Amino acid sequence: MQISSIREREVNGSVHGTYTGQESGMTWFTLHILPLLWAAAGTSTWTRSSCSVPLAKQSLVDGIQVLMENSVTSSAHPNPSVLIAMNLAGAYNVEAQKLLTDKLMASDTADLTIGQLALIIMALNSSCRDPGNKVSILQRQMETWPPSNTGAMATLALTCMYNKIPEGSEEGYRILFSQVLEEAVKNISMRIKDNGIIGDIYSTGLAMQALSVTPKQPNKEWNCQKTMDTILTEIEHGKFHNPMSIAQILPSLKGKTYLDVPHVSCSPGHEVQPTLPNQPSPVPTTAPNITVIYTINNQLRGVELFFNETMDVSVKPGSVLLVVLEEAQRRNSMFKFETTMTSWGLVVSSINNVAENVQERTYWQFLNGKTPLNEGVADYKPSDHEHITANFTRY
Repeated sequence: MQISSIREREVNGSVHGTYTGQESGMTWFTLHILPLLWAAAGTSTWTRSSCSVPLAKQSLVDGIQVLMENSVTSSAHPNPSVLIAMNLAGAYNVEAQKLLTDKLMASDTADLTIGQLALIIMALNSSCRDPGNKVSILQRQMETWPPSNTGAMATLALTCMYNKIPEGSEEGYRILFSQVLEEAVKNISMRIKDNGIIGDIYSTGLAMQALSVTPKQPNKEWNCQKTMDTILTEIEHGKFHNPMSIAQILPSLKGKTYLDVPHVSCSPGHEVQPTLPNQPSPVPTTAPNITVIYTINNQLRGVELFFNETMDVSVKPGSVLLVVLEEAQRRNSMFKFETTMTSWGLVVSSINNVAENVQERTYWQFLNGKTPLNEGVADYKPSDHEHITANFTRY
């Protein structure tokens, strides 16, 4: 199943995004086990699929890296995935790298999920910083981790574990991990599309990492270069502008995976940003407003307040969905909404006083017609007469 919403990536603990939207336990397990294996990873090598960014397209990669690094500010949400990507790719902005590292070092672990805490540990390791008591806190939390499915992050961890078990030693464990790894690779390969995209464009980065290092062959033939070329085309079309989406794809574009974290050099980065092609300045226009049809819907049983309301909202061309929501709220209090900040950006957590609930597995899903959006409200730009529905549902 394609990722159906940014919120599913967050509420499930799958900080990186997954295929089913419901594999938090394995993601927690994966993020936990990787740091524990890195100490021994320095002597291991992995067979990698060969694909690379053509020299003529390198400026596209440099451009999104600079965009990602420029998102790091003193007031921004500290994103460990961004730091991992910076360190694997080689940071251009050393000050941003230091700022983000320091903010993650000082982060409070009290309200973090297991997945978020494990990502912070991974990020600090990539910066050659001691995560201190965060590891012991994670180990205590992992004592109650739940069962789950498998996905890209799990495949990376299982590959690491599989390659660390010597031939003839602990053969039972090797067979077990071989079987689980094979199932994980099968799960990913089922989502390989004809154009090379795996799942959707925002899940492809992690999937590329997994398939490029696993010793198990995917059930469906995977052409790494086709995937790379399609992703580069999507970058040209401006699809990668969210820092989190860039952080997930950048390692693959640089020929790296999370298994390379133990080998990261902590010497100063590039220091000088690359020379990027000049972007033409936007020409002021007097184009008329567009109309977005916006519906809020709650028909879930067990929720007292049922409603289905629609409004035609007029906004400037190129406006993000958040602007549509703000205009609807201004005109009618029934469209009142609240947001929370996540590693993927702003997420709508409540509409008309009906709030998401992790225990009940409810959230607000945004759709274009019947198709779930794979970008958040601060990134997605609706077109004229597009029908956007906010539907209160379960995952």
